[in-house]
Amino acid sequence: MWRDDAYVLDMLLAARKVLEFTREVNWERFERDELVQNAVMRQIQIIGEAARSLSPEYRSEHPEVPWRDIVGMRNRLVHEYFCILPGRVWEVVEKHIPDLVRILEPFVPPEEAGDGR
Repeated sequence: MWRDDAYVLDMLLAARKVLEFTREVNWERFERDELVQNAVMRQIQIIGEAARSLSPEYRSEHPEVPWRDIVGMRNRLVHEYFCILPGRVWEVVEKHIPDLVRILEPFVPPEEAGDGR
C-alpha cells in the first residue's frame, strides 16, 4: 500500500532529523536545552504517529521493528506530557534512533529518501 511507504519514509526522515538535531549534543546540553528537547520530542512524536498509522499487515510483515514501543513512546509524549523525563527521551535518542534508521533505510528506495540523506 502506497500509504505505508509514505509513513515509513516519514519515520525515516524524522529519525534522521533527531540524529541531526543531536549530532553535537551531549546529555548535559540536552538536559538543559529545552529547544533541543522539544525539537527531538516532536520528531519522535512524528515517528510514533506514522508507525501508528501503518496498516496492520505492514507491521506484521516487519516484526524486526518495535512498533508497540514506538507507538507507546508517542503516546507518552502526547498524553503524559506533564511527566516526560528528559533522561528517557535521551535514552531513546542514543540507543534506539540509530537502530531505527538502520532498520528502516532498506525499506525506502534511495531516490525517495529526499534531501534528508
